[in-house]
Amino acid sequence: MVETRVRKNESLDAALRRFKRDVARAGVLRDVRDRERYEKPSVRRKKKAEANARKNRKRSR
Repeated sequence: MVETRVRKNESLDAALRRFKRDVARAGVLRDVRDRERYEKPSVRRKKKAEANARKNRKRSR
């Protein structure tokens, strides 16, 4: 869980920017999107394999 404390003399906007950055780095939104609906383990493995293949093709250029 991401926790961001507002520092002394820090504006709320700056704290909000830090919070958004921390959430993005932790991958919270990606996890939420991935868990919106159930995905069979076989489909999950297939997507992972396809992503790795794309990554390898991109790397080999």
